[in-house]
Amino acid sequence: MLELSNLTKRFGDFVAVREISFAVPDGAFLVLVGPSGCGKTTLLRMLAGLDLPTSGQISFGGKVVSDGDRQWAADPIGRNSGLVFQSYALWPHMSVRGNIEWPLKVAGWNATERHARADEVLQLLGISELSERYPNEISGGQQQRVAIARTIAPKPSVLLFDEPLSNLDAKLRVEMRTELMRLHRATGATTVYVTHDQIEAMTMASHVAVMRDGEVEQFGTPNELLRAPQTAFVSTFIGTPANNLLEVKPENGHGSVAGQRVSLSPPDPRQRCRAMIRPEAIALSNDSVPDSLSLEIVEVSAIAGQVMVTGVEGPMRVTCVVGTDPGLVIGDRAFFRLPPRPDCWFGEDGRRIA
Repeated sequence: MLELSNLTKRFGDFVAVREISFAVPDGAFLVLVGPSGCGKTTLLRMLAGLDLPTSGQISFGGKVVSDGDRQWAADPIGRNSGLVFQSYALWPHMSVRGNIEWPLKVAGWNATERHARADEVLQLLGISELSERYPNEISGGQQQRVAIARTIAPKPSVLLFDEPLSNLDAKLRVEMRTELMRLHRATGATTVYVTHDQIEAMTMASHVAVMRDGEVEQFGTPNELLRAPQTAFVSTFIGTPANNLLEVKPENGHGSVAGQRVSLSPPDPRQRCRAMIRPEAIALSNDSVPDSLSLEIVEVSAIAGQVMVTGVEGPMRVTCVVGTDPGLVIGDRAFFRLPPRPDCWFGEDGRRIA
């Protein structure tokens, strides 16, 4: 349904998006996730037809809608897509119903059709009782529902969301995530969702594109990203709590982490490698044992019935997850015992080593 081919966007000498290529099937829920400034919103704006690519192509359903090489793009109205802005962008002088019916009026729907469709989406979003109110008379969460209702009213085949939940409080964000997934199932529209929150990405997506510095570091399903991260960045950006990434220096047939000898042995003895170790693979000890690192405790917190403990030594930060409260407080020192083998290795270039 959605295909990108060598898509690039430049602003002068700055490359905001660089040669991105991937495809998702009809009905997919694609999440673009990454830190601020990585190119997510620029990519979304090109999908919406608000920005023209510098080079590369975008296709919806096998039909090219943007061609940067020819400097051509289909009109946004003709793409059969809808965009939900981060700021909601509701018309303040129109009622909730008026906001929803406006794009239908622009599209040429008659009054009877507009009214019937507005009733349908008002009921779908659970806001029928708000139909005659104005945006300044409803809450932020309700405004977000109105913005979504307005977007889906014309029955677009592609839905685009630009960090739509960032203005909501934590509890409402969780509730709206559930509503958006329910809405996705109800409409069947192919959805592209931009966020910097990897929890949103992993709970909502059928496909995820992890972006960094204008490029896609890895594209795949949430499970693929968790099980087999292909770069050091993905390994620490995806997952809660984050995976540990330790630099291991080869020394006389064994490894060394922050000057302490460990059993971890880099696959390439000619270079420093980084070992990815999942938090649940690290144990805590009160005494020095082989393969343990003495660290200062900086965080102890409960998470999903377990306890997450983080220790530091200089720039090195290590997190483990244990089943019972270890009785540690901030400022204590404890020994973090590493497993004999990591979950995977990354080279100095940040790429996974087979």
